[in-house]
Amino acid sequence: MADVTLRPEQLSDWLRRGALAEEAACNALYQHFSPFIMRLCVGLLGNLEDAEEVTQDTFVYALSRLGRYDPARSAFSTWLYTIAVSRCRNKRRRKVLASLPLEFLADQRFGRPDRLLEQMLERRGVREQVWQALQAMPAHLREAVALRYLAEMRYKDMGRALECNPKTAESRVRLGLAAMRAELSAGGVEPAADPGEQWAW
Repeated sequence: MADVTLRPEQLSDWLRRGALAEEAACNALYQHFSPFIMRLCVGLLGNLEDAEEVTQDTFVYALSRLGRYDPARSAFSTWLYTIAVSRCRNKRRRKVLASLPLEFLADQRFGRPDRLLEQMLERRGVREQVWQALQAMPAHLREAVALRYLAEMRYKDMGRALECNPKTAESRVRLGLAAMRAELSAGGVEPAADPGEQWAW
């Protein structure tokens, strides 16, 4: 999860101050969580510019509604991922997406503190085929696989983000991985036992 290395008291302080519209706290939340939201959005949308737009929309919405976030219901990262998934769905409804042009991700305009996307593309080969297999699967399976492997979410949290029970989320991941294996095999690639691991995100 995105907030594993963040001390709970630090996050609570940012959320408290952010709810009061303190710019420094809002900026801290954005800087810490945006790379993870961006990574998920790229995985769901397959297009860098769309992912950047949805990431921005996610934070505009979330930061303006911090007072509505309830820590008793979910982790803050789960709340953010839920917002991002909803906005990715809306974005996909509005346009037909081509396959991700990988060279876009090497664009120097785009930078993140921990180089998540740059690291994502350091190796091509099988990874590119795994990426294409992800983009080829139905939206509900792609969302489940992306949340599991890109957001590293537990099934319990995935259920909240996808508005389904954890068992359904687990089933979607299983079906998604099976679809990826079939897609990779059809392309002449011998998939690993768990194709998601081939990303090494």
